Order: sequence, then structure tokens, then C-alpha cells
Amino acid sequence: MNSDIEALYAHFLKSSGVTTDSRNCPQGSLFIALKGASFNGNAFAAKALEAGCSHVVVDEAAYFKADDQRYTLVKDGLQTLQALARHHRRLLGTPLIGITGTNGKTTTKELIAAVLRQKFNILFTQGNLNNAIGVPLTVLRLKKEHQMGVIEMGASHPGDIKELVDIAEPDFGIITNVGKAHLLGFGSFEGVIHTKGELYDFLRAKENATIFIDHENPYLQGIAQGLTHIEYGTSEGLYVTGRVTGNSPFLALEWKGKQSAAWQKVQTQLIGSYNFTNALAAITIGCYFGVSPTQINAALEGYAPQNNRSQLQRTERNTLIIDAYNANPTSMQAALENFSQMQADHKMLILGQMGELGAESEAEHQRVVDYIDQCDFEEVLLVGEQFGKTRHAYPTYPDTPALIAALQQLQPAGKTILIKGSNSNKLSTVVDYL
Repeated sequence: MNSDIEALYAHFLKSSGVTTDSRNCPQGSLFIALKGASFNGNAFAAKALEAGCSHVVVDEAAYFKADDQRYTLVKDGLQTLQALARHHRRLLGTPLIGITGTNGKTTTKELIAAVLRQKFNILFTQGNLNNAIGVPLTVLRLKKEHQMGVIEMGASHPGDIKELVDIAEPDFGIITNVGKAHLLGFGSFEGVIHTKGELYDFLRAKENATIFIDHENPYLQGIAQGLTHIEYGTSEGLYVTGRVTGNSPFLALEWKGKQSAAWQKVQTQLIGSYNFTNALAAITIGCYFGVSPTQINAALEGYAPQNNRSQLQRTERNTLIIDAYNANPTSMQAALENFSQMQADHKMLILGQMGELGAESEAEHQRVVDYIDQCDFEEVLLVGEQFGKTRHAYPTYPDTPALIAALQQLQPAGKTILIKGSNSNKLSTVVDYL
């Protein structure tokens, strides 16, 4: 590692942590200035010092004060943040699990963390800080007392996962699945598979690396050659085998390890059978690292989803299933199938359009409404211009404020309502009107 990073690392070791936000400067923290399309962190370096930072890193000479030892000038703030994290990770050598996937990676990460916390002191990604900034910030939160880490990695363009694994250098990996998301950035479904597979590519070149893999996923099996597999699924004889036993509305499941004849029963607080493989992944990783079945079951049963991710909420008038954080063709189909099979009276559907699908957008939205036609939902309300371009007979609103105006007139009551759509729709704002 070059002397510049080593010198900066000395400042990091004396600091209370790293921040890139001048509005959040804990006393004694290290501020690294980043730049974006509409902001320049360099302009706030002096403010960061005033707010409590002990040292600042800038990448523009105009904001560097050579006579102030609290300043360091670098060529690129983001690359410096990433290099600092890589250096820190290598020095600590903490075992890390890298996780990515089109759908379910944040929920799976939370479940894995809940399970591993039963036995280990672990660090894991907070929220969805899973990009080129969030991953190094997470890695820099690693302490000597942490026994393991779970690092979530997101992607919207080819090469994104490679960039992140080169920072975190995980020892273990899991791809939850691959599906049609961010097609505008990836160019094709094959582009999604290749990019997610960059995690496997890194681990393939690393000695003693291991992956946890869904036995029933042909796309993942097709790109996992040359890696040590720990497999989970519904087939007999796998490292962990599971089956769904209930789903109205909360997922219930049974599982057993390869060496056990006894089935473990778990009643989760997760909505949707599509969360089955997420839970099974966490169970498998827990078993691999020696967490007891009793501890695993307690962790899964105690986990409650947050942030509009398959949350159940009862209002004075209705029962809501809120899944309004993210949506793509794969997750939309899974949610609709699950809702269709769920035992509930007077089902109502509120769907927001899916984003970043490029040339496939109109066709994918048409597939959604075609599937809805096959279901027996009592009411269906659609939001967004992409749904407006499709052939159907359902009420469609240009945006969420227009939907809210309609809901104020409709006043639905006694319904079980699935609210699903990309976060850009802001569908979480309709809850107060249901």
C-alpha cells in the first residue's frame, strides 16, 4: 500500500470514524470530500472541521490549506475512500460474506445478520448502503472485536460488483438470485447475470473461498463452476433442505440439515413465500458457522421487516401489505403470485410502475397486467405512465397524488391491500388514506 494511504490510515486510526457528510460530523471523525452531479464535498471541508472533524481529505487544490495539518490533498476522494477501506480490511483480516442479487439481498442480509448475531460479534451493512460509497464506509466500520462481517453489494451497471468486491475482498459469497432489474443500465438479462457473477469471479480466484447457493436456481448453477458449493433448496440431501408450510399471511417453514432427520419448524414475521429462499439462505449460513438450530429459529422468528419491505400493517379500515421499496419484473411477479394464493377476503391491488427497464418497459408492464387479468382481485388501481401505455381495463393514475385524490373518494374498507411498486412512486404515502 502506498505511503499516502498509510499516512491517511494513521489519521483514520486516531479518528472516531469516517464521514462523507458535513451535516453529520461526530467529534473527532475523518471527513472525506466526495463529488457528485449536484454537490461538491470539497466546499464543505472547512465546515466539517468546525463541526467536530479532526481531519479532512479534499481532492481540489482550491480547498486545500497547505499550512493546516488537518488537511490532506488527494487526486480523487472516492478512490481514496475505497483504497482506505481496502487497506483496513486487509490489515484486520476479518472473515467477510459478500451478498448480492436482484431481489431479496437486503432482507437476506438482515436475516443472515440476525442468525449470526446469535453466536458472533458481527458487522453488517446498515440499510441499503451497498454502493461504491456505502461499501467502503461499511468496511471502515470494522473493529478488531468483530468476528465476522456481512457486506451487501448492489449494482445497476456492468462492473459495479467487481468494483465492490475489489474493495471488500470477501471470503464467502451468496447471490440471492438474478432477475430483470436495471435493464436500462445492464442492457439485457444476460448483462444482469454477468454482473452479479462478478462476485463468483472474485471468489473463484481466491484460495479457500466458499459460496452458498440455491440448488434450484439454474442461472446461478450455470455460473458457479470451479467454486466450493454449500447448497440449499427443497431437494433432499442438500446441506439444508426446506419446505413452505404456511403463508397466510406470514411465511411458515420447516427445515433440516443434511445430517439431521428432524425437521425444525419456524413461524416468521415475513410476508410472502418469495421470502422462503431468503430465510433458507440465512439458515444455511448459520448452520455452516455453527449456530444451533434453536438459535437460528429464534433469530428468524424474532426478525420483523422494516422500511416498506413486505410489511403487514393494519389500519382502522384495512389490512395492508406494504412492499413499496422496490419493484422489477421478477419481484413484481413473485408478489402478485403470492398475493393471489394468499387466503384473504376482498383483495385489492395498488401497483406503481417499475423503473429502469429501458426498451423492455412497455412489454414488461403489459406482462404484469396480463397476469392480473388471470387473478380474481376485487379491485386493481395502477399508477404511472408506463401502466397507462398498456392494454387493460383498470383505473390508472398518472402519479401517486392523483391516486390519493381517488382514494379519498373511494374510501376502501374491509380490504386486504397489496401496495407494490418502485420507490420512485412514493406509494408509502398512500398508507394514511387507507
